[in-house]
Amino acid sequence: MGFKCGIVGLPNVGKSTLFNALTQTIAAQAANYPFCTIEPNFGTVAVPDKRIEELARVANSQKIIPTQIEIVDIAGLVKGASKGEGLGNQFLAHIREVDAIIHLLRCFDDGNITHVENNVSPVRDAEIIETELVLADLESIEKRLPNIEKKAKSGDKESLSILPIMKNILKVLSEGNPVRKIINEDNHKIIKGLNLITSKPILYVCNVNEEDAAKGNGYSEQIKVKAAPEDAQMLIISAKIEEEMSGLDQEDRNEFLKDLGLEETGLAKIIRTGYSILNLDTFFTIGPKEARAWTVKKGSTAPQAAGEIHTDFEKGFIRAETMSYEDFTRYGGEAGAKEAGKFRLEGKDYIVKDGDVMHFRFNV
Repeated sequence: MGFKCGIVGLPNVGKSTLFNALTQTIAAQAANYPFCTIEPNFGTVAVPDKRIEELARVANSQKIIPTQIEIVDIAGLVKGASKGEGLGNQFLAHIREVDAIIHLLRCFDDGNITHVENNVSPVRDAEIIETELVLADLESIEKRLPNIEKKAKSGDKESLSILPIMKNILKVLSEGNPVRKIINEDNHKIIKGLNLITSKPILYVCNVNEEDAAKGNGYSEQIKVKAAPEDAQMLIISAKIEEEMSGLDQEDRNEFLKDLGLEETGLAKIIRTGYSILNLDTFFTIGPKEARAWTVKKGSTAPQAAGEIHTDFEKGFIRAETMSYEDFTRYGGEAGAKEAGKFRLEGKDYIVKDGDVMHFRFNV
């Protein structure tokens, strides 16, 4: 699995339409009234990567297995959700389970589609959702803090290390700020363990009309300005275009994109940016039976990468036979790469690079 992301936003901003298009299913009902998504919808999407297709061609692999991401479409949140408004905060638990948050914002005018706040204002909408997520985290920390303080007084080492960070988090949340603002090398492991919603990286996705998909509009410019000081990523897509493309084959889809002045689908944009904000890389295992893509954290060692395939591979790791994607394809596969001196034997300290083609030797 690549990563898990949740689509959040106010009702009627296009979450279910986008989910349907990205997963190419009709699992999420898209309708023009608030809270049409009552239960979160889950879907898995193959990660588009042209490299694996080329690797499979070179190696004559019988099957291609891309890595996948899981997408969760979460019901629309409204002002006061953390206190039970709308459908309440029952869905916030699902947001806690994701690796990254796609915050979908309505950046189009359409009198036929109701806006829960009665007018279009994406910055205001973003602030409403952020406030509800901050309040949910604040409640979580306030409930857990007394127990940590009690344990710390008794001398519990783990609680003593967590307590100052939790107090700092409480201060940050009380000021209305997300936890991701204070994450650094010293505290990131502890903060990750607390599983707070606002500690997760966020991707603002501006949902625009078809005619604005290539360059955006005034609304998306407002979000661009908002995202910059937050060091957050922002994308422009049209959920309607994604929906129209979902049933097309690759050739027709490419032609459709070209006509609209677009270079790639919204799904490809979201995945590429998601890999970036989560610091993820892809490596490949290639053979006659299958060509397969795997996802690892950037900076992972060869044994850690082997562990993504099977825990026994990591435990009994001996070495990794490694080639770059470029060398594998340039020299016609493993035999050609060996002949060209591009086939390497790497040990336990080797840091996996994006695009590495690897074969692991292990002994359990």
